[in-house]
Amino acid sequence: MEKYCLYDERADPAKQQERHYYLLSELQALGKDLPSSFQQRLSYTTLSDLAQALIDGTVYEIVQGLLDIQHLTEKNLYNQRQKLHSEHRVLKQDLMRKHKLAIQNCKSHNLAVLKTNQRAETEALEQRIKDEQRMMDEKIIAEMDQKVLDQQNTLEKAGVPGFYITTNPQEVTMQMNLLELILKLQQKESQSGTLP
Repeated sequence: MEKYCLYDERADPAKQQERHYYLLSELQALGKDLPSSFQQRLSYTTLSDLAQALIDGTVYEIVQGLLDIQHLTEKNLYNQRQKLHSEHRVLKQDLMRKHKLAIQNCKSHNLAVLKTNQRAETEALEQRIKDEQRMMDEKIIAEMDQKVLDQQNTLEKAGVPGFYITTNPQEVTMQMNLLELILKLQQKESQSGTLP
């Protein structure tokens, strides 16, 4: 039989305050495992604000959703890169087969010209492969950079302290460390059954 409450426990100020203190204490403890340069930039106010944002568990759900999207994106990009790599391997094999057959059927007086042409053909293919791999890598970097901006934007709109759109490497590292704290705390709460 289900138990019904006349009020929402999360709306109880005393319960919220107790949960805030608990989360703040946990964040402080987890923060000690992070690099000292990050610890120095992590103020009590930031931790307190982060604890406040985590009280109802919504931020955990948002972070988990962003993580799932990131993993799917990474897997998709990895598969695209592997597909391109396989296509390149087939192109190389086909060209080598074509060259070997041409050499077998070549008259000896044309062999030098044939080998020169084949060398040029091989170099052209190598350059094409190099260019296509570079373009793929640039596409992957651009997509991952866009994912970071999307994540920053989502977390900023959700009111998570420390998150805003930036490309500054130190700030991005700070945000990654904040995410690490959130994920570790979520895992700890999940294991102990204290998630809201």
